Amino acid sequence: EVQLVESGGDLVQPGGSLRLSCAASGFTFDDYGISWVRQLPGKWLEWVADISWNSEIIFYAESVKGRFTISRDNAKNTVYLSMNNLKPEDTAVYYCSRAEYDYWGQGTQVTVSS
Repeated sequence: EVQLVESGGDLVQPGGSLRLSCAASGFTFDDYGISWVRQLPGKWLEWVADISWNSEIIFYAESVKGRFTISRDNAKNTVYLSMNNLKPEDTAVYYCSRAEYDYWGQGTQVTVSS
């Protein structure tokens, strides 16, 4: 069974940092690119970042470029999203998915507020 499990969400003050994790199982992890997508309050889903199977191809949304870093450890079947200089507008539920968007995790809540 394919599973993606996010963790690391929290309440953080503006300017703070968090690292989200996405632990994968049930498939050959290093055959797949992984995406992070977020759902802002009351809004639709917003794509955040992509990483290829070998980490050689990475893309970021303009809204997070320079503040967020996506990475992966294929030995641990885990993708990370390091988030720095967080802003209130980063408040969202963050999901990881396979790059085909066929399997998703349950999401982890990030709240940026003073």
